[in-house]
Amino acid sequence: MPVISVPQAFNEDDLYVDLEGTFGHPLFLKCEGFNFAGSIKLKAATEMVEAAERDGLLTPGSVLVESSSGNLGVALSMIAASKGYRFLCVTDARCNLATRLMMEALGSQVHVITEPDPVTGFLGARIDHVRALCASEDRYVWLNQYTNPNNGMAHYRRTAPAIARQFPDLDVLFVGAGTTGTLMGCARYFREWHRPVRIVAVDSVGSVTFGGAPGRRMIPGLGTSKRPPLLDESYVDDVVCVAEADTIRACHRLARRGFLFGGSTGTVVSGAMDWLSRQEEGDLTAVAIAPDLGERYLETIYQANWVQDLYGEDVLSSQSLTTSSQAT
Repeated sequence: MPVISVPQAFNEDDLYVDLEGTFGHPLFLKCEGFNFAGSIKLKAATEMVEAAERDGLLTPGSVLVESSSGNLGVALSMIAASKGYRFLCVTDARCNLATRLMMEALGSQVHVITEPDPVTGFLGARIDHVRALCASEDRYVWLNQYTNPNNGMAHYRRTAPAIARQFPDLDVLFVGAGTTGTLMGCARYFREWHRPVRIVAVDSVGSVTFGGAPGRRMIPGLGTSKRPPLLDESYVDDVVCVAEADTIRACHRLARRGFLFGGSTGTVVSGAMDWLSRQEEGDLTAVAIAPDLGERYLETIYQANWVQDLYGEDVLSSQSLTTSSQAT
């Protein structure tokens, strides 16, 4: 029986869902949402905060500040509350209401950017606001998940080794690309492993991470309007880009089997099935990382009016949810 005194001390790291019966291709989904922060971002948040403490950047009077679309903000809110720091999250209008309310419930301040930068989008506008805060007062400490090497190190030390223990014959790993911390940490670990593992990055259509054209993205988490500084494409074997309508379909197909996952997970699963459907090898051991669960998306991805207003009436049709183009 685990007994903890701080919330970041608990994280279920060895839970997988076998998706072959749902999507028609063998794929094990690593569930990262079973901790008090509700997402994989707990690992990066913990690693970055502890490194800043060791380096003397965080002091009792410090105010943590970070740009986040949601999940990292919740993780930092939780850790800040546990350690007695103040925290200010700079997010944008796409952040789920439940996520904002959760950060505020944990005692954090949330600043919502309502207008994107004309060139760098919402992400650029968020970062500009963070930089302005840091320039205004020395008490603000920006961990900067976009350039902080401890973002990726958390997954090099924890996420990838956990997968390797459970799947010693791993052939391919699917990882969603946001800041690319999870992607780079896992990719670097498996580059050094005893057998080759193909690393497939899953991105959102409309993201510029891998050179795609910028476009509208309404689901927070994966994708970016600015190339991530952490990204080193030499570690990536393939890239799959997923339209948000396909993200939503994957989420709803999972929900109809009793698994309520978040938008990033829907994107990764859809991309993985697309990739697997195009492979001639039929006996691949494949794992995908599910960053979070679906409760925070009840007013968006799982709300029919929101989905239909943005993506059309046919997105949630019975045929689209029972027949997967990726699995045929």
